[in-house]
Amino acid sequence: MSFPVLRSAHVHPVKSLAARARDTVAVEPWGLDGDRRWMLVDKAARAVTQRQQPSMARIAAEPLPGGGVLLSAPGHPPLRVEAPKPDRMLTVELHRDTVVVAAAPEDAHDWLSAVLGTEVRLVHLDDPSHRRPVDPLFSRPGDTVTLADGYPLLMTTTSSLDALNALVAAGDRPEEGPLPMDRFRPNVVIGGTEAWAEDDWRRISIGEVAFAVAKPCGRCVITTTDQHTAERGREPLLTLARHRRFGKQLVFGQNLIPEGTGVIRVGDPVRILDR
Repeated sequence: MSFPVLRSAHVHPVKSLAARARDTVAVEPWGLDGDRRWMLVDKAARAVTQRQQPSMARIAAEPLPGGGVLLSAPGHPPLRVEAPKPDRMLTVELHRDTVVVAAAPEDAHDWLSAVLGTEVRLVHLDDPSHRRPVDPLFSRPGDTVTLADGYPLLMTTTSSLDALNALVAAGDRPEEGPLPMDRFRPNVVIGGTEAWAEDDWRRISIGEVAFAVAKPCGRCVITTTDQHTAERGREPLLTLARHRRFGKQLVFGQNLIPEGTGVIRVGDPVRILDR
């Protein structure tokens, strides 16, 4: 008999750039340490993600001491970007939210614009403790989030990916499978469960840290993007539309909100606290 366990943990230092695996990572009230504290915006100060620029998947960002990042991309020299001081603040649009952020130095804007072939700017969320509240319909007063789509963490399970890949193999485009987990850009991946068991969870703990399971995660075109080549297909959205449609959303994974802080480690036991 298997028991739920944390199989892997991932942070995304810059929203929509390449993910980085972590064996050990701190959980903060607004998400994993270093996750999505940076973001790209366009000339109108609107968020730019792989939805608009799939080639962002091929840009890496390595966290640096003090909150900075080292950017790298094929064919370009790396660029070190320090966390900006809060003296160049601007308001940006992220989905339906407006967020006050700090602008990175001009060389970061120039480097990223050259890599992507379009004008973008790099911004930093200097203080996630109060800048952006979580949707009050699915959270407690005071819950906040970084520059993630809407919730502090995204959880997926290996068994549900296996089940989804079986459906892809039996569908119209089996040649697009099996899909790797990185298509779904999770923060925590849990093994040792039944497929789709997470649909019924309300609270869980990973190691000693408890989390509220806020709501299912609606998926977008980013899941069709190969995270290594930036090429797009039609899966998994084609299969999710047939088998995992919850209202207007195509669902894979669950959004989590930390109920405390601590450190989680790959191999930690996962307990289901409430269904």
